[in-house]
Amino acid sequence: MKQVGADTETLPREVVFDMLSSQRRRHTLHYLLQHDRPVELRELSRQVAAWENGIEPVEVTSDQRKNVYTALRQAHLPRMDRAGIVDFDPNRAEIELREEASDLQLYLEVIPGNDIPWSDYYLGLSVFSGLLIGAAEFGVFPFGEIQVVAWTGLVVFLFFASAATHAYMNRQMRLGQEGPPPGYEQELQQEDE
Repeated sequence: MKQVGADTETLPREVVFDMLSSQRRRHTLHYLLQHDRPVELRELSRQVAAWENGIEPVEVTSDQRKNVYTALRQAHLPRMDRAGIVDFDPNRAEIELREEASDLQLYLEVIPGNDIPWSDYYLGLSVFSGLLIGAAEFGVFPFGEIQVVAWTGLVVFLFFASAATHAYMNRQMRLGQEGPPPGYEQELQQEDE
């Protein structure tokens, strides 16, 4: 990954949302983040086609790879290059991730279909905790039977366990982790429906 000077600004939100709005660009970013080296367009297009079709790279047909190759070469990679996310040399058909790509991680939160966003979870946990401690403080039965300090300890434990789970899940859902891109299973399920 090319290093960028400390005076470089982060990507504008519009650029970030544009880059992440395309499944093909997200898959491209995921693959490039997995490889800390320049990647050939042929290699990238085979893997992206495999993810898009829910198959292994060796099973990708030449038509599937060519479709992805053409779209990446003509549209997606030049767009990502102009945005400063990658360095794309169409003559050598080689792509290298730029340091600015790390800004995109901050905007990703892949939420499985039956889950809620973490922000909603923490809001609910805060309301629950406030009501629990309030009920204990004002002696509401059965909460008043246990000291407020014990309920406060429970609340602290709940927030700690939640934060630890959240941190673990975030690490599992990052672009560039081993395996298919985050949300890959959801994308396949949506296509089947």
